[in-house]
Amino acid sequence: MSGGHTHRLYRHGHSPVHVLPPHTKLTAVLAFVLIVVATSREALWAFGAYAVLLGLVAYAARVPAGFVLGRLLIEVPFVAFAVLMPFVAEGERVDVLGLSLSVNGLWGAWNVLAKGTLGVAASVLLAATTELRELLLGLQRLRLPPLLVQIASFMIRYGDVIADEMRRMRIARESRGFEARGVRHWGVLAKSAGALFIRSYERGERVHLAMLSRGYSGAMPLVDEVAVDRSQWSYALSLPAAALVVCVLGRVL
Repeated sequence: MSGGHTHRLYRHGHSPVHVLPPHTKLTAVLAFVLIVVATSREALWAFGAYAVLLGLVAYAARVPAGFVLGRLLIEVPFVAFAVLMPFVAEGERVDVLGLSLSVNGLWGAWNVLAKGTLGVAASVLLAATTELRELLLGLQRLRLPPLLVQIASFMIRYGDVIADEMRRMRIARESRGFEARGVRHWGVLAKSAGALFIRSYERGERVHLAMLSRGYSGAMPLVDEVAVDRSQWSYALSLPAAALVVCVLGRVL
């Protein structure tokens, strides 16, 4: 895990948020999401306050709003589910623009949209300010099961390897005049998928043998031990601390 690896969600920068240790940011985002989930759905103003807090984080991290909004499209399936809830939920009904909608369904849709969007936005900001390698190291420092961290590390790296292998196989097919246009070409694609599986399996075996020959014994060493002072923890936890105040006020008011 010592090699660099930059993903598409990451936005290079030198902001105060970028330089925070990854495990402090992971803890802050997890705490923030839990607080948002615990907030009463009737406290409408509280969710607006959460959005303002995330906006301040994005400003401090110098992450443009368009960058965040563009990556919120990942929650489109949840939006579609939320849109259906007022139509299929049972209970008291209310007419809205000539449509009979469930009151419980409307509240449920709002609950899913508000909390889901805030959670995804917080995750996007985390990914935009933390490289994948740092995220894995952060999970390691938080004492997650080492096997899970290793699986995540290998999955990320082999995902790129397999994607690159697929690209080379596609170029090889096209250079020979092949172009998939219908069902009759599925056989060729199936053979390509089989060849890709065999190549990936063989490469995995070679990498495993290389790791064993270099002393791998089931655990990856923590090569970047970083000392974290109290000010960094305070800065990172300021987001969930402010969110906790909003959550408490939302229940009291």
